Amino acid sequence: MNTFKNNIKILPLVLMVLGIIGLAISFSSAPSSTEEVEQILASQHHGGHGASHGDAHAADHDSHGDAHKAESHHAAHGEDAHGHNTHEVTVQDEAHTEHEKHLHHVLHQLQNKPWAALYVAAFFFFMIALGVLVFYAIQFAAQAGWSPLLFRVMEAITAYLLPGGIIVFIILALSGFHLNHLFVWMDSEVVAHDELLQGKQGWLNVPAFLIRAALYLIAWNVYRHFAVKFSRKQDEEPAGNVWYKKSFKAAAVFLVVFIYSESMMSWDWIMSFDPHWFSTLFGWYVFASMFVSGITVIALTTIFLKSKGYLAKVNNSHLHDLAKFMFGISIFWTYLWFSQFMLIWYSDIPEEVTYFVTRINDYTLPFFGMVALNLVFPLLVLMNSDFKRINFIIVTVGIVILIGHYIDIYNMVMPATVGVSWSIGLPEISAVALFLGLFIFVVTKALTKADLEPSGNPYLEESKHFHY
Repeated sequence: MNTFKNNIKILPLVLMVLGIIGLAISFSSAPSSTEEVEQILASQHHGGHGASHGDAHAADHDSHGDAHKAESHHAAHGEDAHGHNTHEVTVQDEAHTEHEKHLHHVLHQLQNKPWAALYVAAFFFFMIALGVLVFYAIQFAAQAGWSPLLFRVMEAITAYLLPGGIIVFIILALSGFHLNHLFVWMDSEVVAHDELLQGKQGWLNVPAFLIRAALYLIAWNVYRHFAVKFSRKQDEEPAGNVWYKKSFKAAAVFLVVFIYSESMMSWDWIMSFDPHWFSTLFGWYVFASMFVSGITVIALTTIFLKSKGYLAKVNNSHLHDLAKFMFGISIFWTYLWFSQFMLIWYSDIPEEVTYFVTRINDYTLPFFGMVALNLVFPLLVLMNSDFKRINFIIVTVGIVILIGHYIDIYNMVMPATVGVSWSIGLPEISAVALFLGLFIFVVTKALTKADLEPSGNPYLEESKHFHY
């Protein structure tokens, strides 16, 4: 069994405590009334932040004020606006109604902000574990000989799949019970006035949504349970490779199930934030993000363990292969991102292109920034074969990739949930700290449950002597 120093055990606890405190402050400081929203918008507008957060409010406020001026004018001339000038009254009433609608809309956005930050971080760390699970299954299905020395690392990372999945499910369930306004299609009033959403109610309804979510999580965690069980059994009974063959069959079945369930999960958990928009590439796009993030975490964890004296038989060739996957899947992600963006942008169909117009106009820096982080940096650095063998460079690129794909998930979720009220602040930093701490805690604990070398794997010797 393996042990870690106390500072490694204390770090995740500190991160979780800080994250919980920060989120508690974020939730408690969210506005609870339109009056508070009006004060916030007024302070932003007068403080010079109206360009990003207050333009729409300013327009409504001006029209609302103009109506009041018209009423004052009539009063000063002894006119009864209700009896003598119905046009001004109508303008005033309409302006007031629009102003109230805008305030309620911004109220929902600001109340959504800590919820959305929580969801983005929860999904991000969950998808890392899921991406590693897929990579792990591929190794068995392909009967790969280079990777068995890394299997215990992969099994430890996938240990987060269960707690991480439960947390995501709880957030989804709370949305279904209307504790937040993350999913607009869950609002019956909105659906009642939206013909398109009415047509999608057969799929987008809360009971079916939560049942599907439960089925996804059960399927993935069942495979993970048996995959780890078979791996341990193979160590105990190496003769005959009975358990390895079972691992091969289980991996093959899982990958087929995953292909379908991951696509549906991405529609439900991400794309339905924008229920008017759809993309046939979206499932693959989310998969590429989770896959490269998962492989990156495998590389970072392996390098960390080697620095602590573990995984002595893992060599530079193993890390080189992981870095090649990081490079290759980053290019694959870019291909999917550009294919989705280019086809929708070029066709210029309003129902489709609005998705990108919103992000380019309101999320310019994170939208183009994540492309640079996820493509330009890995491409320029990892294209060099020698750099793929240098731990410092792999760690640096890996951190950049993870930040980039966090921002990618952020870009998918935030525009539909918080609109122009976005920022990277206390809710986002606290949520990342909370789930990073939980992730480290679960993974380090799982690493202590078994020897880091799968002694019974039939390809172990090939993995030990993997050089090129």
